[in-house]
Amino acid sequence: MKINKGYIAVGLIIAFALFFELVAHADEFDQSTTITFSEPIQIPGQVLPAGTYLFKLANSESDRNIVQIFNADRTVLYATLQTIATECQEPTGPTVVALAEQGAGQPDALLKWLYPGRDTGHEFVYSGQKEKELAQDMQRTIVANQQTKANSDSTGAGN
Repeated sequence: MKINKGYIAVGLIIAFALFFELVAHADEFDQSTTITFSEPIQIPGQVLPAGTYLFKLANSESDRNIVQIFNADRTVLYATLQTIATECQEPTGPTVVALAEQGAGQPDALLKWLYPGRDTGHEFVYSGQKEKELAQDMQRTIVANQQTKANSDSTGAGN
């Protein structure tokens, strides 16, 4: 059986192109994002102190709604959280987070995390009672790496 050398060359070119395409977009697969909070922030089950955190999707091809939160250098895993997909009206430019202001000296609660350029994001799942409370709180959206104002309050998140 003869194999044409041209077919082999084309096959190798396609294989290399696919390999380099995967390498070039490695961060998009796990949506790794570094976010700095200037104040403590509540996530389901705990409160994170002010600081820099790495948000990323867990290494699972079957469930793209598991978010892991690490310290900035990935040496401490603070949480692995189930989320639900949430739709955006338009794909986001930079990283965006949505917070609920709980007031009375309590930290803001993290509601959503939206990876840049996507039209879907990750909504964090709280217990039934906590979810009802957060739905009544004032909510604001923060564009990371920019200081924005929502209802006369300046934000404290950045990327």
